[in-house]
Amino acid sequence: MHRMTYPLSASLALCLSAPAAVAQNGIVEALQSGETQLHLRTRFEDVDQDDVEGASAFTQKTRLTYASGRYEGFNLLLEMDDTTAITDVDYNDGTGINPGTAVIADPEGTEINQSYLAYQAGATQVKYGRQRILLDNQRFVGGVGWRQNEQTYDGFSVSSKAVDQFELFYAYVHNVNRIFGESVAGGDHKHQSHLLNGKYTGLNAGTLVAYAYLLDNETAPGLASDTLGLRWQGTVNETFSYNLEYAAQSEAGDNPTDYSASYLMAEGLAKVEGFNLKLGYEVLGSDDGAAAFATPLATLHAFQGWTDKFLATPATGVEDMYFSVGRPVGPVNLTLVYHDLSANEGDADYGSELGLVAGTKVGPVGLTLKYADYSADEFATDTRKLWLMAATTF
Repeated sequence: MHRMTYPLSASLALCLSAPAAVAQNGIVEALQSGETQLHLRTRFEDVDQDDVEGASAFTQKTRLTYASGRYEGFNLLLEMDDTTAITDVDYNDGTGINPGTAVIADPEGTEINQSYLAYQAGATQVKYGRQRILLDNQRFVGGVGWRQNEQTYDGFSVSSKAVDQFELFYAYVHNVNRIFGESVAGGDHKHQSHLLNGKYTGLNAGTLVAYAYLLDNETAPGLASDTLGLRWQGTVNETFSYNLEYAAQSEAGDNPTDYSASYLMAEGLAKVEGFNLKLGYEVLGSDDGAAAFATPLATLHAFQGWTDKFLATPATGVEDMYFSVGRPVGPVNLTLVYHDLSANEGDADYGSELGLVAGTKVGPVGLTLKYADYSADEFATDTRKLWLMAATTF
């Protein structure tokens, strides 16, 4: 009996440990098969603004990303960002230093940009941790990717294409990692927010999007709001498309202001003899001048002009009539953009902005020159901004 017991015990131990060993080997293999990526972006930014001392910044962004292989549907992603000033920080970087100089919101710092565990089951993916969330055109929820330090979100998300021709996204966000970094007050905003976005692509004429963004910002209660909206992305033919959008917003959480405001956008896009044309009209409405429609999680630099005069919506709202024309000239892509901006409540003429961007690639390096000139009328002050940028990914 003793002679039989030892082999049986050993066999039993081997059987019990085999699944654990296989699992461990599988996890190690998934980690070893992961991919690492290095992204570098060097940028010079110069700001000439009438009411403050002008400023310039020469900064380097370094991003290191590791994405593991998949094991039993699971994988993880780790991403670090570092922003370093190549020259002296003699500008207002948005954290409170150098007051009286123009703002260039690229503070120095090193942070975890993303860190999440994901699980994939068929056409559905679940993520938990710090993650990038970019919804539609980022007018309401985005990553502010133009700045050197990206905006990311701590929480739980589900994205699914399990139903044919339908895409669903939901996220619960408990913290927003803003572009100013964790080392300053307001660098993080604590939330108990829900983001829901559904997209139906089964219509020949275009795509219908419905969304509900329920923002409970505990750090800045004045930014808490509920927004419900619809977006239609229409296609007429290969040369013409259009977008229509409407949303209604009201206060939420502990927001001390009782208000309701609406959002409206209509734009047409056309391709004519090599030119890309866009004509649009956007309204962030006002509630009788007491408060206006707000988009605090948006990639705001992409809207209402590149000089960033309307990062916070004025209480009288904003109406923006805009036009852009672009085309490639040899290896260079050129785009010219014009905005005419006015109040939604009252008859104030805010001002206008003209912008130009040129982009090309030299080998693996993307080069960008960008310029914007805001001419103030009854809002803010004359401002001119210039950017020179080089970026590459290994």
